[in-house]
Amino acid sequence: MARISSFAGLEGQLLNIGQMGEEEMIGQMGEEEIRDDELNNQKETVELASESTATEDINMNQAEDSNAEEEDDDDDEDEEEEEEEEEEDSEEPYTLRFEGDIDPFALTEVDAFGVEPYECLERMENEYEALAAKKRKANLSYNHEGMPPEKKLRQEDFPGANFEELLAEMTYGMRRKRKIKKRGRRKGSKRKISPEITRQLGDATLLYAHGRYEEAIPILREIIRVSPNLPDSYHTLGLIYNAIGDKMRSVNFYMIAVHLTPKDASLWKLLVTWSMELGNREQAWYCLDRAIRADPEDVSLRYHRASVHVELGNYQKAAESYEQIWQLRPKNVEALKTAAMMYQRCSQHERIVSILEEYLRKNPKDADLSVVHLLASMHMLGNAHEKALHHIEYAQHNYSAGKDLPVELLVQAGICHVHLGNMEKAQAFFGVFTHETVNDYSHLIIEAADSLMIAKHHESALKYYLMLEGNDGVNKGLLYFNIGRCYSFLSSTTQAIDYFYTALHEREDNIDARLELVSVLLLVDKEDEAISVLSPPSDSESRVDGTSDGVMNPWWTDKNIKLKLCYIYKSKGLTEAFVDAIFPLVRETLFLETIQRKVRPKKKLPKSELHKRVEVLDEYQPDNLFQGFRPIASSSDLSKASRAKKLLRKKAREREERRAAALAAGVEWHSDESDDDSPVYREPPLPNLLKDEEHHMLIVDLCRALVSVQRYWEALEIITSTLKLAQNNLTTDKQEELRSLGAQIAYNIDGPTNGWDCARYIITQNPYSFAAWNIYYKIMLRSRLDKHNKFLLEKLAKHEDCVPALLIKGHVFTMHSQHQVAARYYLKAYRLMPENALLNLCAGTALINLALGLRLHNKHQCVLQGLAFLYNNLRLSDNSQEALYNLARAYHHVGLISLAATCYEKVLAIHQKDHPIPKLPNDGLQPTHDLKPGYCDLKREAAYNLHLIYKNSGAMDLARQLLKDHCTL
Repeated sequence: MARISSFAGLEGQLLNIGQMGEEEMIGQMGEEEIRDDELNNQKETVELASESTATEDINMNQAEDSNAEEEDDDDDEDEEEEEEEEEEDSEEPYTLRFEGDIDPFALTEVDAFGVEPYECLERMENEYEALAAKKRKANLSYNHEGMPPEKKLRQEDFPGANFEELLAEMTYGMRRKRKIKKRGRRKGSKRKISPEITRQLGDATLLYAHGRYEEAIPILREIIRVSPNLPDSYHTLGLIYNAIGDKMRSVNFYMIAVHLTPKDASLWKLLVTWSMELGNREQAWYCLDRAIRADPEDVSLRYHRASVHVELGNYQKAAESYEQIWQLRPKNVEALKTAAMMYQRCSQHERIVSILEEYLRKNPKDADLSVVHLLASMHMLGNAHEKALHHIEYAQHNYSAGKDLPVELLVQAGICHVHLGNMEKAQAFFGVFTHETVNDYSHLIIEAADSLMIAKHHESALKYYLMLEGNDGVNKGLLYFNIGRCYSFLSSTTQAIDYFYTALHEREDNIDARLELVSVLLLVDKEDEAISVLSPPSDSESRVDGTSDGVMNPWWTDKNIKLKLCYIYKSKGLTEAFVDAIFPLVRETLFLETIQRKVRPKKKLPKSELHKRVEVLDEYQPDNLFQGFRPIASSSDLSKASRAKKLLRKKAREREERRAAALAAGVEWHSDESDDDSPVYREPPLPNLLKDEEHHMLIVDLCRALVSVQRYWEALEIITSTLKLAQNNLTTDKQEELRSLGAQIAYNIDGPTNGWDCARYIITQNPYSFAAWNIYYKIMLRSRLDKHNKFLLEKLAKHEDCVPALLIKGHVFTMHSQHQVAARYYLKAYRLMPENALLNLCAGTALINLALGLRLHNKHQCVLQGLAFLYNNLRLSDNSQEALYNLARAYHHVGLISLAATCYEKVLAIHQKDHPIPKLPNDGLQPTHDLKPGYCDLKREAAYNLHLIYKNSGAMDLARQLLKDHCTL
């Protein structure tokens, strides 16, 4: 395709237009037109010469329009040309072409869906590449017999002549030979620029040069309408809009121009700069990628792309970019080391080792020793000390033969020998450390000492740490802490305590130093001093208020400090202090875990997956100007790609806002992947609370401590949350202990809603246990009885022979004065346990109360049955005072006064000793008042009821004497 000039050359001429005169400029433009016309004429001559066969056909068509055979031949040739062009399109790189009724100006505006022009162009290229790949795959496919796919056979493929050919031979006396197909584009198949278009383009360029932009724009638009695939018109329009200040539209026209000539790297670079100025980072990124494709040897572009990846936190992409730079420039060791650093941020140690070893293989004699140092460090991080030592020794013999290795490599060799157990060789390498070189190699001395400490050579490590004690260029707090640890391992507790205190003086918030100091103090039985080390300072409240919006947490709020402090309180028996230290941490942890279980955040896709979805297809609009291409993905994939692209845009926008805010505040900004995928909930103070066995015991101890200080509601809260969250992690013993404790707490407080679950679970596990039912019944008496009716019915339906459930159900109906139903349940329990004194008592009282009703016909029989059960209770109780009193009370209740008086007199004649009141386990959680002697004796009750009988019969003196003898304080 003919062009007036290259983009770079045209732009350079127009930028310098102010430096030349008008006549000189017009002359130059005219010369350019003449040169272009000559070039076009030359191309026409070449095209005509290369198409001799096609020209001959055209002449024959003009001479003999009615020749049917030649028309058929022309049709065949057109088919061949189309096939050849298709073959060429599948092999050559993609170039934008406008065909049909497509409006190119639609690409210069953002559509209603927010799709940028470059996105449409990118999508068209993706669709073309997908179709080309599909076509290549079809061409390379084979049938099941291993042969190429069969083509559709045509009649012309056979050598024999058919009837029409014979007729044509007889008619015209000859047959034209068919041309042999050749791959590639036929010469002269491209369309030429008409002289009219060339003239109009020159006129528009002159108008632009004179600054007459409004006159040039219609001409260029008409050129685009007639010849939409001419890049010069778009480029000139971009220059015009840039001159009038419409930078956005200028970039859009430049974008179309560069897609028509995708190998113009200079224009891609210009679009990168302009897109960055407009703030369109995605478009700038797209243009940068295309500029690299157009000019793969331009290392500066790759550096730019790598730096952008680093700025955005895409360390994987940055590492790949730096590695590509090194592949293009093998001597650029800094790019290689930077790629290794980026891979290290992605935790791809194997990849780092691979590229560094590849560099050493390519440079067997003159490799950079810093690469050897980096490779050895990578192997040492992976505990591959033998491999690291091998590379160092190889460098000694090959890279620096006859010379000393750098001190860094010598120290690395010594560290490798330490981990391999070769202490003598390690000490030989560490011989480079002297008192004269301490200031120069302080960081290397620390590395050597740290390795010795890890290998448990504490005495040797202490020697090197002490070498740095007077050095001002090291972290004194960390140095003193390490010295204290060495003394602690060597059982020198006095020196260890001194150095730990010194480390805390250098850095007060050194948590590890405090914990190590406390451990040593506990070894020498200085518990009070250990508590003072872990306790908050006197001015802790003012320090917390002075922190900047809670950015820094004081050391005394650290979870490890509080855990250590609570264990010390527990060992000393300081229950309240133990609860105050650990309860807030446990409560907050359980609360956060509960919230996370209830409201689970949506799973976030990583950025790599989002980019992968976007690569499938950015946007697909069925009514856009590329509707002639088939979509390369399904509708679901297109929808996912659209959502992924919007999410990436949102994240990029938020990242830019954070970056701008940080720069405005004067704070250094560091981008990281965690900025975009920050967790919805913060981490609990004790993350392993529900998984660690030691923490499970801590929960049980905390609940016991809360009960002992009568903080029952908080204990029930901890128990309930723990049982819900850690049911699969807690052992059976721990679960039973917590539920038992929760049930016991429940009947000591009012409204024990949480305690019901514990009591019900215990009954479910032990449905025939009287102790479990006693706990549950005591909880029932503190709440509404109708709440428990359903549970009792379920247990009775499942366990019909459960005596405690039948007894409690009878008690419930008795309290509702439904004595008939109560008697039915009591009698069912009596049939199961006839020799139980309590069941006989309950059945007797229920029958007697039933007999006093109005609707019962056989009242006397019912009374006799009730008294029979009471006499049976008297027999089973060995004529106890309580049984006699219950019998006398029954006689008194039914009106048998004489029998009641006799029984009351027997009660007065019996001397009853005091017995401890039966209690459930842990009934002593609440303090009980001391009972006065005689609390088990029923003489006062019997005397009072007997005096009522005497009083009603008129024996006032006897009644008064009974009260005086038994009911007077």
